[in-house]
Amino acid sequence: MIPAHEALARLQAGNARFTANLRGTDEFVAHTRRPELKLIQEPFAIILGCSDARVPAELIFDQGLGDLFVIRVAGNIIAPSLVGSVEFAAERFHTRLVVVLGHTQCGAIEATLEELRRPTENQSRNLRAIVERVRPSVEGLLRMDPALDEVALRRRATRANIAASVDHLRHGSEVLEQLIETNGLVVVGAEYSIETGVVEFLT
Repeated sequence: MIPAHEALARLQAGNARFTANLRGTDEFVAHTRRPELKLIQEPFAIILGCSDARVPAELIFDQGLGDLFVIRVAGNIIAPSLVGSVEFAAERFHTRLVVVLGHTQCGAIEATLEELRRPTENQSRNLRAIVERVRPSVEGLLRMDPALDEVALRRRATRANIAASVDHLRHGSEVLEQLIETNGLVVVGAEYSIETGVVEFLT
């Protein structure tokens, strides 16, 4: 079992390689690792990230087969099945770091802002479910500071949405609360910059 602080350092080092256009050795030995993973996996971090095609966790953290347990959903939102996936990995594989990974230029944030300003008639109930989970983070900002410019609003909304997901994982699951209390589980938020490739850890 890899402690959370060591797992975080691995992710930071991997992202530094990614932004420097370097690569670790994993991509060259993937064919030799595959047989080792037939019966067991021991991911050192759980990543709950956005489905955006520009934010593949294994690439931006320069990790290989079996290193990360990745859960992806538009807007890195929290729903029961996603919490269950985090619980599963944390309990089954003893993974001690959970990262909620948001990113700049997030389409779910933009869609929520658009919906709040110009509600859509006959929107798919499935799409609406995503917007409704992002809405509290965005709506609060609009109420508190309606004069925010668009760039600042999107940035703050993205981070507020990440923070909301982190808070839900920390306090919305008895399983995760217990692992945090007694087993060293750590849940942190992070933001990936589409523009620079840098991941900034927020907590």
